[in-house]
Amino acid sequence: MKFLLLITCFIILGCNENEKTVDPEKWKSEIISVEKSFNDMAQEKGLAQAFEYYAAENGVIKRGKKIIQGSSTIGEWYKKDTQPNESLSWTPTFVDVSNSGDMAYTYGDYVFKYQDSLGNKKESRGIFHTVWKRQQDGSWKFVYD
Repeated sequence: MKFLLLITCFIILGCNENEKTVDPEKWKSEIISVEKSFNDMAQEKGLAQAFEYYAAENGVIKRGKKIIQGSSTIGEWYKKDTQPNESLSWTPTFVDVSNSGDMAYTYGDYVFKYQDSLGNKKESRGIFHTVWKRQQDGSWKFVYD
């Protein structure tokens, strides 16, 4: 009888475990969509608003030798640092998501366009890397950029 009860418990626990859907491809699609929305907001509303919106409350960015922490602090930094006629655009070329679906990272290509002090148009290209964390409400926010 005890053996039958033990087997029944394993079956019930096994069924509950299967209810947790692991869908990394769906999660990767979510991250690609978030990256696109983030980039689109940066183009439409500016870097300050986009970075503040997509940063987790305790998210950080590394700029030069500085770490800027907190979504509102990141927004303020961009408001002070961004110059007219500057734009930043990016496209992820790689995305990976944890098996639990709560963390992800991306990297890809970015293009930064600006004018120098003489008014000449300049362009800088490089690689970006972003770490994303799923929030309590199910949304994705970056914790490191």
